[in-house]
Amino acid sequence: MCRLDELGFGFVLTRVGVTTRMVPLNDLRKQYEELASEIDSAVSKVLHSGWYVLGEQTLAFEEEFAAFCGSGVGCVAVANGTDALELVLRSVGVDAGTEVITAANAGGYTSTACMAIGATPVYADVDEAALGLSPACVATALSDRTRAVVVTHLYGIVGDIQAVKSVVPAGVSVIEDCSQAHGGRGAGGRVGTLGDAAAFSFYPTKNLGAAGDGGAIVSKAPLILETARRLRQYGWVRRNEACLTNGRNSRLDELQAAVLRVKLPHLDRWNARRHAVAVRWRESLGDRLSFVQPSSTRPTQDVAHLCVARHAERDRICASLRDRGVQTAVHFPIPDHQQTAFAASSRCAGSLAVAETACAEVFSLPCFPQLDDRELDIAIAALGDLV
Repeated sequence: MCRLDELGFGFVLTRVGVTTRMVPLNDLRKQYEELASEIDSAVSKVLHSGWYVLGEQTLAFEEEFAAFCGSGVGCVAVANGTDALELVLRSVGVDAGTEVITAANAGGYTSTACMAIGATPVYADVDEAALGLSPACVATALSDRTRAVVVTHLYGIVGDIQAVKSVVPAGVSVIEDCSQAHGGRGAGGRVGTLGDAAAFSFYPTKNLGAAGDGGAIVSKAPLILETARRLRQYGWVRRNEACLTNGRNSRLDELQAAVLRVKLPHLDRWNARRHAVAVRWRESLGDRLSFVQPSSTRPTQDVAHLCVARHAERDRICASLRDRGVQTAVHFPIPDHQQTAFAASSRCAGSLAVAETACAEVFSLPCFPQLDDRELDIAIAALGDLV
């Protein structure tokens, strides 16, 4: 019998009463243990303060994360990454009846945000190499109802924001979904500063992850930031005075902000290790297996949120790796336009053949900062025996 923890909190393989440690896709306990004394101290400080929502920890994190992203940037911390997407879309003028262009192979998060607003997600196809939104396909998806394009930096590979900007008309906002790419860089700076605004998730398994849910909106535009700040707390212009419709309660907890503040100074180092792990995978098996990787023609610093390979016999390979003690996952197996929840309220802009094929072939391999070389060697050898 096998039992797997699918969220990345440690994995065991149980066979006939014998338990063996697997090579995990992620191991959050190792990350906590690396910073345990600092995290414990920060959490204790919050608990003793008696102030648990929108206090000094959240304000400090907003300032520190904005500074990390780049000069002239502001940050509004919210409850989770999906709220960040919805509120940033509302803040740039997306409302019911408008359209948002996005990719269909990025997990459904933008689609979920659109549904909450009453906007229509419009799916454009992706490029073959990195599986990011294709600028050429974006151009064919535009309509007079388009209000925004969401570019997901999928798997930590920085999308071509400048090329997307070049094909969209004035009045259409380009939004970055940076939930898998904290700390990545494009030609114009860090992710979060390349488009008109950006959404981040701090779900525990992200490159910068909290000890629960969390999210943020980042922008250089004061009006976008002020609108998002009001929307996250009931649409208030000041306490108990609501000036905006569609406000809600979406506030980052002080405990989560405190944990994120401890982790943020380590993010660049952790990203460098993720990148090194992904390079080892590609250098070891790239002649036998196709990897999703950044284009060599664009100057980017990608952060390997996931190391993703492709194979037509994905399910066989993943099952065999599980039997050999190596955990894998599929991000993401069903494209949005084939999801029951989205199909009737969205539209496809032409063929989505690349996205559909990719969803049937991709699988994620162990790749996280605390993965040691011994574990990586075991995982690479196991996959090498299968391809």
